Amino acid sequence: MQIWVGLGNPGPRYALHRHNVGFMAVDVIADMHGFGPIQTKFQGWVQEGRIGGDKVLLLKPATFMNESGRAVGEVLRFYKLGTDALTVFHDELDLAPFKVKVKQGGGHAGHNGLRSIDQHLGAEFRRIRLGIGHPGHKERVTGHVLGNFAKDEQDDLVAMLGAIGAEADWLAKGDDARFMNDVALRMQDN
Repeated sequence: MQIWVGLGNPGPRYALHRHNVGFMAVDVIADMHGFGPIQTKFQGWVQEGRIGGDKVLLLKPATFMNESGRAVGEVLRFYKLGTDALTVFHDELDLAPFKVKVKQGGGHAGHNGLRSIDQHLGAEFRRIRLGIGHPGHKERVTGHVLGNFAKDEQDDLVAMLGAIGAEADWLAKGDDARFMNDVALRMQDN
């Protein structure tokens, strides 16, 4: 079984924030791949399903971003899985808007959700970095991250999320390079 976690903050006031793009990604994957109903457990919301021949559990922590590691740690312990089974979808300031990159391990670059998971489980897990761009000045980062996607970004956001959902089979199979390539190709066609 694989555990795919979307990072975000719970509640309707955060729903369209750039910081919640991880939540958005797992929601689209669940919809496109016919996952089961949402259940409340592991300090979050989970959905079970299959992508190709692989069993995947999607988790959206309800702990707020800076405590995400609590929920992620709980689900991994319950299923007796290591971080090799973990994939985390998160917003990435250091990537151009709507670029998607996969990275194994690494630092948290100030991302509170990644920092929390690092503290609870260590840094060696797969990350799906979803570009939100940098606002240009350090003092504008918080407002940018905790702001909604702009109206003129909506089409690109939908295209990126759709591409992630459509190419999720490659992630499940562990072919990160093919996933990134095919997502990029779909985004070019947009």
